[in-house]
Amino acid sequence: MSDDANLSLMRTIADMLASGLDTAVEPFPETEKEFGAIIDALRAVAPGDLKSKLAIAGFLDHPYGPQRLRCMECISYLVNRKWCDLPELALPAEPDWYCKLWRI
Repeated sequence: MSDDANLSLMRTIADMLASGLDTAVEPFPETEKEFGAIIDALRAVAPGDLKSKLAIAGFLDHPYGPQRLRCMECISYLVNRKWCDLPELALPAEPDWYCKLWRI
C-alpha cells in the first residue's frame, strides 16, 4: 500500500473513531483463548469491512485504562510506519490509539 493510501486510510479511521464508532473495548482478553476468539472473529470479516475490524478489535483514538495503554507500546506496532502489523488488522494507526489486542 502506498504512503498516500495509508494516509487516506488513517484519516478515514480517525474520522470514524472521532465520530463515535461503537467499538468492543471490553472485555480485555486475559487468556490466549480469549485473544484467539477475537482473532478468529477478525478473520471472518470481509477484507474491506473496516468498520467491523475496528469494532471487533476495540479501537479507540486515545490511550485506554489506568495504565493508558496505546499502540506505541504494543509489540505489533511498527513505529516508523505508524502501522499495526497484526495480520488480522494490518491497518495504519497513530501511536496514541489503542485496541484490545494490545500486547507487550
